[in-house]
Amino acid sequence: MEWILVSLASALAGFVDAIVGGGGLILVPAMFAAFPSTTPATLFGTNKSAAVWGTAISAWQYSKRVQITWATLLPAIGTTLVGAFLGAWAVTLISPHFLRQLLPFILLGVLLYTLAKKELGRDHAPRLAGRAEMLTASAIGLLIGFYDGFFGPGTGSFFVFLFVRLLGYDFLNASASAKLLNLASNAAALLLFSLKGHVWWHFAIPLAVANVLGSMLGTWLALRRGTGFVRTIFIGVVGVLILKTGYDAFLK
Repeated sequence: MEWILVSLASALAGFVDAIVGGGGLILVPAMFAAFPSTTPATLFGTNKSAAVWGTAISAWQYSKRVQITWATLLPAIGTTLVGAFLGAWAVTLISPHFLRQLLPFILLGVLLYTLAKKELGRDHAPRLAGRAEMLTASAIGLLIGFYDGFFGPGTGSFFVFLFVRLLGYDFLNASASAKLLNLASNAAALLLFSLKGHVWWHFAIPLAVANVLGSMLGTWLALRRGTGFVRTIFIGVVGVLILKTGYDAFLK
């Protein structure tokens, strides 16, 4: 029964993650509820073993319909990998407790800014080009990759917001680009968890299948409905993230 419930959660996580990120908000709590006595690292590792496949399929679907600026994103993928490894290393030395309490306020700032700037991410009008765009995207990859390795909640949403705010992408193009960088950070985290033996591979297969199915549906819907739909889902996911991270930081 447990694997059926978490597989359904994995499908829903893949659906949400494909549109705007934040799938971990669904699957990770479901796994903690289903397996409360299990080591957290094992649940996180098993979550990544599913999420990496859904993200990969979503990135592939987006790349067929949305023009990807590979000269910008390939270096950014590299810096995301570096950042994720550095973040995972840092968490072995420094407690992320301070970030746990700061995160709800950062997310609240993102939400208020997005609501105030109603035109934000509506039109795809890149502000930078060439080397400048590549360096900015690489800096985003390094920063958010580090955050993903160090702490993690809302990684996809942060990628989307920064691509919209700093690079001038619309929400659809930002989501497509975010998938590629998020895939890199997920892969880096999965490698580390695998080396430490923190992946339930017998659960990973059904979770991955469910996540891929949800991801395919979410990507299809995002491509069909466009930027306005992705922006609405983004606002909803960030709002739920604020509530969840605020509860974890101050009430749990």
